[in-house]
This record gives sequence, C-alpha cells and structure tokens, in this order.
Amino acid sequence: MAEAGAHLTSTAVNEQPSIFEVLAQESLMEAVRPALRHAVKVLAESNPSCFGFLWKRFDELYMLLDVLLQNHFLSNCSASFSENFYGLKRVSDRQGLTAHLGLCRSSRLRSLLLLFLVPYLRAKLEVTLAQQREEEDFSIRLAQTRNQRFFRAAVAAYPYVSSAWQAWNFCQQLLFVFGVSRTHSPLLWLANVRLARLNTQDLRDMEQNISNTQKPADGRYVIHFGFSGLCVAGVDFSHSEQYKLITIYEYNDKVSEQF
Repeated sequence: MAEAGAHLTSTAVNEQPSIFEVLAQESLMEAVRPALRHAVKVLAESNPSCFGFLWKRFDELYMLLDVLLQNHFLSNCSASFSENFYGLKRVSDRQGLTAHLGLCRSSRLRSLLLLFLVPYLRAKLEVTLAQQREEEDFSIRLAQTRNQRFFRAAVAAYPYVSSAWQAWNFCQQLLFVFGVSRTHSPLLWLANVRLARLNTQDLRDMEQNISNTQKPADGRYVIHFGFSGLCVAGVDFSHSEQYKLITIYEYNDKVSEQF
C-alpha cells in the first residue's frame, strides 16, 4: 500500500512542471508577436505598395496565423506551440494524473479560444485606448456623445483593470509555486486544464500517429510532417524516464527512418 502511494506521489511530482518552465513558454509567445510586427513594419516601410496591407491588417493576419498554429498543436499535441516546445501538454482535470495525450473537445475549444482571442482583444484595446488618449490631449473639449463618454470611462478604468489582472496572475503563480494551485495562469483556470510534462507514452502516441499517416498526393504531407516533427522537438526520454534536450533535426532524423 505504501509503495503504491509512493509511486503515485512520484508520478505527480514528475508530471508537474516547474515555475521556470511555464514562465519560459509564456515568454516565447510574448516575444513572437513584437518580433513579427517589427519585421512587417520594415517590409512595409521598404516597399509600401507591396507590403503596406500587411502592416495595416497585421493584427487580423497574425490572429489568423495564430488560430491555425494553435489549433494544429492543440489537436495533435494537446498543447499550444510554446508549451509543446518546452515539452509540456495540457491535461483536463477530469482525466487525472494518468491521462495521456489528448484533450476532450470542450477543453480544446476553450483553450483555443483563450489562446488567440485574449491577446488579440488586448492588442486592439491598447491601440484604441492609445489613440483615444492622443485625441483627448490634442483636441478641444466640446459636448460629448454617449460613445465618447464611454471611451473616456474605458480609458480611465483600463489601468485599474490591467493592474487587477496582473495581480490575479501574480497570485496564481505564487499559489502554483507553493503547490496550492495546479495552474499558474488564470487563462488555464478558465479553460479548466493544467500543464504537465510529456511522458514516454505521449511520445509513443505521437510517433504512432506519424507512422499511421499516409502520404497524400499533394504537398500537405510535407507541412504535416514538419509540424509533427516540431511537436515533440525539444525533449527526449531515456529508459529511466528522464528528460534530455534534443534538436528538431535530430528528432526528424529519427522519424524519417520510419518512412
């Protein structure tokens, strides 16, 4: 009985990621958007006639790419792009500690919605509020309509709302560090999922899915193969179930031997 309890405790500790892992994967996605925005801005300034529309519709185009990317990784790897890059997966609380790869439909949809919609709305809101502040600073105060009063109230309330959200996020991270909470982010709590490390069974499931994939006539096979190779890139498992970092190219070489 004691051995069984010790085994369950060891499994829970091994599956639980550290705070450094979860913060690192969040930093990865936070760095992608500004880098891509700067690249698009440089292209638009160098050739406005060809790339100007990319800069004007950057938020919408980025959201579309984000939806496609996150949906692929949630469907095939049960994690977002950045979570899978660091060898993590999303697990529904209903599945327990022994859950392998795979999210239920409701958890996957909630995760996808929160992954792409919250950053998009935040970016659009910050741009709109910045423009509203500039208009208030350089315009003459006249009789205001209902919409203008609403925007003024939103501008005044946004710093408090943003501070409250950051405080909630910080408290959630503290609870995660001390083991009180199983999620480090309010978004994961709203999606009713938690993060766990990939295990050997998950790796076998991924390789089995890749080996069962038939090569179609068009070029979609190349895209799927590239994404699948990226899904488990970054982690490898020895016989003692300890993690070892590997490169994407090393994993792709392993997978290519099966074809």
